Amino acid sequence: MQTHELFHTVHQLSRELTKLVNETLQPFGLYSAQWAVLFVLKTKGNMPQSSLCEYLAVEAPPMTRTIQRLVKQGYVQQTPGEDKRIKLIQLTEKAEQAYPEWEKAVLLMNNRLLEKVPQKHQAMMQSLLAEWLGRLKGDKHE
Repeated sequence: MQTHELFHTVHQLSRELTKLVNETLQPFGLYSAQWAVLFVLKTKGNMPQSSLCEYLAVEAPPMTRTIQRLVKQGYVQQTPGEDKRIKLIQLTEKAEQAYPEWEKAVLLMNNRLLEKVPQKHQAMMQSLLAEWLGRLKGDKHE
């Protein structure tokens, strides 16, 4: 297999999944970039913007815009950390209350997309992709 084909397929899959998440979250006024931030904050807890950027592999300017949109929507707030120069990003009570509905919509979409993929193939994809991602992130820190 040519590597061009592999990477093109991965890129196309990523674009298609982003489009489907956008369509799924559109009724809530959210986009995939916002969902990614909300999901990470819900699952990992409060964190500085720099940590969000690193974890999600997003440059600082687009992350700043995403966080500003979420602040305007009342879903996240910025609070000073122990080091006053660092602001922690955290979910608001409004986001905590709405989160189960957003998650339900995304999980329904995920299940619909995977309904014809055997469980063993899902596990294999998860394992391969997680391993590849781990290696990519590990290479950056070596």
